[in-house]
Amino acid sequence: MSSAEALLAAAREAAEQAHCPYSNFHVGAAVRCTDGTVVTGCNVENASYGLTICAERVALFNCVTQGLQPLELAVSCVDAQEDAPLASRMPCGACRQVMQELLPNDAIVHIDGIGERRIEQLLPDGFSLA
Repeated sequence: MSSAEALLAAAREAAEQAHCPYSNFHVGAAVRCTDGTVVTGCNVENASYGLTICAERVALFNCVTQGLQPLELAVSCVDAQEDAPLASRMPCGACRQVMQELLPNDAIVHIDGIGERRIEQLLPDGFSLA
């Protein structure tokens, strides 16, 4: 199993922990850090939808709280049907912005059912205060 496949497998496993009583859409993410540590996250929904958080941000924020430097990310929408539009598997805009800030510029994002994308492909000309 390649490192990308292993990271996607970790994302799929993380999706099993999702708290998604409203969408029933289990999403998991896994981040490989510079020291080789893999940190995971899942989506956590709330009845007040604005308080919901995506799997990608949970995983990346967990890296920050553990003092780890994210290197690459994998995301899996395990409930996406094979014939679903590809856009339904893509990270949302908020997650793309967080990826841009916390991952290296040349980071690879592995998207289950789609393939690899670089940060600049996911968020060209992204917002920055630097």
